Amino acid sequence: MEHPTQSEAFCPYFHRAVELIGRRWAGVILMAMMSGVERFSDLVSAIPGLSDRMLSERLKELEAEGLVERVVIPEMPVRVEYHLTEKGRALGGVMEAITTWAHDWLVLPEKASVADCCEEAVEKTLSSSAIARG
Repeated sequence: MEHPTQSEAFCPYFHRAVELIGRRWAGVILMAMMSGVERFSDLVSAIPGLSDRMLSERLKELEAEGLVERVVIPEMPVRVEYHLTEKGRALGGVMEAITTWAHDWLVLPEKASVADCCEEAVEKTLSSSAIARG
């Protein structure tokens, strides 16, 4: 049996995508947003252990990649919300596949809380992206 060549085994698009959503906290931020969390403080509250500084950094990166848009609502006080773009919502199926794989194959440390953690967020995103595609 022949081994695949480097060009057959390595796809730069796949590598870039995995690096993007696999950065520390990026995946959980996207999952929280898929469940409907839109405000900075709500994201911090929804994701245990995520610092304000790290959230700010990741949101800027996700915005630069076109996955998230920052919306300033001119009220008093000014309100800022973050929304998934079409490109960000398109990750719904990917996140669902990762969630399914994780539930089937991974064992969490005893201290981790495992409510209906992921399924609801993914279902909500998939249904909203199906509506958006119309």
